[in-house]
Amino acid sequence: MALGGGSASNGAVVLGAAVLLIAFLVMSGGPPLAEAAKYTVGDYGGWKFNVAGWTKGKTFRAGDVLEFKYNGAVHDVVAVDAAAYRSCVPPKGKKALRSGHDKVKLVKGTHYFICTVRGHCQANMKIAVKVI
Repeated sequence: MALGGGSASNGAVVLGAAVLLIAFLVMSGGPPLAEAAKYTVGDYGGWKFNVAGWTKGKTFRAGDVLEFKYNGAVHDVVAVDAAAYRSCVPPKGKKALRSGHDKVKLVKGTHYFICTVRGHCQANMKIAVKVI
């Protein structure tokens, strides 16, 4: 029996496995990236009064998703600019989300959301989200 007789076939198996792995990575777009985080605004209480401080201590990244859960019969969600966030007055024609289960995918920058029902934004039903 010759010494090392199985090493050539073992090398071929290893090479074949490496080729398959590389082919899989190329076809799948590369190694897996970190999965986007999903956040329920206000946590278990949802989108409600006094939610403005909810973002403190959280790190939001591009691709993360905010989920607004609320009673659509009495609240809404509107993405606004910084001035509208401060004044609680959305620009005319700004589209309100009213499903009660709205999802917003984040991109880099600062995002502002308010409830436009009279008095709700003034009761801190608004958030500012910094995204890195």
